[in-house]
Amino acid sequence: MKYNILIGGAAGQGSNIITDIVSEGLLNKGYYVFYSRDYQSLIRGGHNFNLLSFSDEPVYSNSSGIDILVCLDSKTEDIHKKALKKNAIVLSGSNPNMFFAGQIYKILGIELEILEKQMKKLKNFVENMKEALKGYNSEKRNLGLPKLNQNAHGGLRFMTGSQAIAYGALKSGLDLYYAYPMTPATPLMMELGQMQLEKDSRHKVIELESEIAVINAALGSNLLGSKAMIGTSGGGFDLMTESLSLAGMAEIPLVIYLSQRPGPSTGVATYTSQGDLNLALHAGHGEFSRIVIAPGDSKESIEKTNECFYLSQKYRVPCILLGDKHLAESKQSFESELDLREVESSIVKPERFNSYEADEDKDEIASEEAGVIKKNHDKRLKKQKIIEKDIENFEAYKTFGNTNSKNLILSWGSTKGSIIDALKILEEQDKSAKFIQILIVEPFSRKIISELNKAKKIIVVENNSTSQLSRLLAEKAQIVVDDKNKILRYDGRPFLSDELAEEIRRRLK
Repeated sequence: MKYNILIGGAAGQGSNIITDIVSEGLLNKGYYVFYSRDYQSLIRGGHNFNLLSFSDEPVYSNSSGIDILVCLDSKTEDIHKKALKKNAIVLSGSNPNMFFAGQIYKILGIELEILEKQMKKLKNFVENMKEALKGYNSEKRNLGLPKLNQNAHGGLRFMTGSQAIAYGALKSGLDLYYAYPMTPATPLMMELGQMQLEKDSRHKVIELESEIAVINAALGSNLLGSKAMIGTSGGGFDLMTESLSLAGMAEIPLVIYLSQRPGPSTGVATYTSQGDLNLALHAGHGEFSRIVIAPGDSKESIEKTNECFYLSQKYRVPCILLGDKHLAESKQSFESELDLREVESSIVKPERFNSYEADEDKDEIASEEAGVIKKNHDKRLKKQKIIEKDIENFEAYKTFGNTNSKNLILSWGSTKGSIIDALKILEEQDKSAKFIQILIVEPFSRKIISELNKAKKIIVVENNSTSQLSRLLAEKAQIVVDDKNKILRYDGRPFLSDELAEEIRRRLK
């Protein structure tokens, strides 16, 4: 059982508020919830919508049909009416957004006391509750959804990817977060900024004048023993690459959050993409170690942020947490149990750091001795080998679906959810495949290569136009994926599970 609710309107009409209120009501009723946001780069006007999916089983993505359409303006029904399911419910009219919230609660059979509890979180409670009651009492339809056992899954967390990354950073001992605003990394700065106001907070959020200032300030903080993290999107990351190489040369730990959006250049500021994989893997000049980790959902965003801090400090290398707009701003429920490590700072006393090659004692500011240069390169290469070996002790990938199948779906990052939900649809059609989600992209695990060599057919799913993962497979595993087995979406939108299931089914014929 899965239902989709689309709430649409102009920017500023409150679709986000309604979506959160409805989501919390469904969570109280015992359901799993996932919602994503689609919005234009506008403060007012245009067309924005949120697509909320809920189920009595874990739900990781949206699908295309609409069961309830909420129209906050006259455009919404015209834009989305083709996606309405048979017997779909359409709510429209010139009413305040809380009126619609009340209607939805009545249709979903959610109790009034839960609605009142949610309204108390907002300003102007009396006025908002009055409108919500009008909507609730005006609605006669009820889907008759059962109330589920809320304790059956042991309690759920409900977070966006940005909230989850913030939580993971704080659990890792974050001291300083430096950033210059750039969508879709900005929500992380906002989350950490709000958390900074809490009573027991020990971290600081600092906005600087440019991305170049951001990374250099973070390096300065980390070489003094702090745990600093930075965040940006592709264009800002471009500006940071000289200092990324400095971190590699001087062996300064650093966690970098790279939240992708469509490029090149300014691209499409408020939509999603996986077009910066090559950038994360190869940015910077010279040769030095880095770690690139790509979480696929909110729970992994907590755990993998923690892993980035741990590995960055352990090996004193830059660690890139690779996300995207869809991951950053989608919100989902997930099991509350987490696997986190304690992170200790690797720099505990003053040291001398250098952007030049220097001798072991760092007595000289710079060295041009051939022996010293080669020795330092060998030292960095040795570190790379140690990291490659250690990565095998971490969760470099996950496997889903039919683990015995010779049909292998391969992907990374936020595509995870739609692939998992697509596999459920395929299983109902007596089609099956194994899905490997790559979590640690660099270094590339030898265990993944072993899995690839067992497959007869490999299907790659990505939110980019050139299949950058396929290039990586050719480099790391000498495996060439046929173009007809690459499922690529690059219009700025995430995959929908039912449409993706059909694309995979065609390849499995």
